[in-house]
Amino acid sequence: MRRSHVTTVSLLAALVLAACTNAKDVLEPSAITPPAASAQPAQPLAAPGIAPAATPAPAVGATTPANPAQSAAALSKTRLQIAPIVGASVEAATPLTAELQTRAKQRGITLAGSADQAATHVLKGYFSTMTEGKDTTVIYVWDVYDPAGNRLHRINGQQKAPSVNAAEGWPAVAPATMQAIADQTIDHFAAWLGGSAG
Repeated sequence: MRRSHVTTVSLLAALVLAACTNAKDVLEPSAITPPAASAQPAQPLAAPGIAPAATPAPAVGATTPANPAQSAAALSKTRLQIAPIVGASVEAATPLTAELQTRAKQRGITLAGSADQAATHVLKGYFSTMTEGKDTTVIYVWDVYDPAGNRLHRINGQQKAPSVNAAEGWPAVAPATMQAIADQTIDHFAAWLGGSAG
């Protein structure tokens, strides 16, 4: 009887763990809310073992292009439009957008203005924070759309760093944390675009 109970508990734990592992792949942007709107963080993305800001978390689902020439050609034809950031404060979004522009230029991606009708891709970002102890984690989801509004790809992740100003939420997020997210985002987008071009 005791062995049966232990086996049942083990099976239930495995099922719960499997459900948690798969939940991050189906997270909808509506599940991420700014801290002011919800006292609880978005649970499906809050996984243990978050990488510190100095060590960027690996891009989720990144692909390696088979042909660097094809990848470069795909990037040079891309006109990426970045939609307004949802959930982040203006102070946090400013270094993020500045670094997105810098990194995109480094990767050979042209950024399109908000009124540009020639954009090939639209990037929409949804952000939230979670402060625990002396660290603050920024949780992010980017959806990549075509000009017709069809979602083509999703980039998600989290960046953990020491809180600044002894604050919580967005005031605790350093510009370097947002810049690291921007670098990871553009690198992931470029890898995905290069991989899908092959």
